Amino acid sequence: MLFDKPSTRTRSSFSVGVAELGGYPLVIDKSGSQLGRGEPVADTTRVLTRMTSVLVWRTFGQERIEEMAQYATVPVVNALTDSFHPCQVLADFLTIAQMRGGVDALEGMTIAYVGDGANNMANSYLLAGATAGMHVRIAGPNGFLPAANIVEDAKRIAAANGGSIVVTTDARKAVADADCVFTDTWVSMGEEAEYAIRSKPFWPYQVNDELMSLAKPDALFQHCLPAYRGKEVTSSVIDGPQSVVWDEAENRLHAQKALLTWLIGWQREDESLMR
Repeated sequence: MLFDKPSTRTRSSFSVGVAELGGYPLVIDKSGSQLGRGEPVADTTRVLTRMTSVLVWRTFGQERIEEMAQYATVPVVNALTDSFHPCQVLADFLTIAQMRGGVDALEGMTIAYVGDGANNMANSYLLAGATAGMHVRIAGPNGFLPAANIVEDAKRIAAANGGSIVVTTDARKAVADADCVFTDTWVSMGEEAEYAIRSKPFWPYQVNDELMSLAKPDALFQHCLPAYRGKEVTSSVIDGPQSVVWDEAENRLHAQKALLTWLIGWQREDESLMR
């Protein structure tokens, strides 16, 4: 497991998950890796892929993890890039399934994400929600909406699975009658010093009691954490009865274990077929 960025839930869930599955979680921070000193991704990958069963990487550009996948002979897991955070969405959807009677309940649900619509979480909800046959709504200010190519991909996938995609600058429209409301910090990792400036466009997208009241009465609230109370979400919401953020955080462990089990099982089946 390689971490170029800080991590609490991803690092803990993968480390504990690997150990519980009987493996050894080798964790390498950027400062302890030759990657952090400029070694090419391909060279690091060629070495580690000979010593491990799975490579898990939290890094910056999406192109970096795609290059690792190109040279790896073992599965590569995206533990977060600037573009996507797929493992988080697996845990989020697992949480909805737990609360709503099973995975079949996901199809046809309406989920709303409000805040920075151009970040990795918004991108991930678009593609994952479309794959699950959900009706996905993304709301953010102008200049902070998903890239056109990601929206088009999501619309194509949604059309094939009975879902739909809406991108809007109207938070109230996005949340109206939603089954689940998501948000994320307004400032991504490394931009904390710019919080006062960067947060200005987002205040109309704060998830508070008034906004949540527009969703369904039993709507769930989720946040990938860390959360900044009084900013993207109020304390009354994240600590309130509709919040399932702690179940969501715990489910990172269960989702990670399921993902690793599936990937290693797939890899062994593939090796068996080659023999």
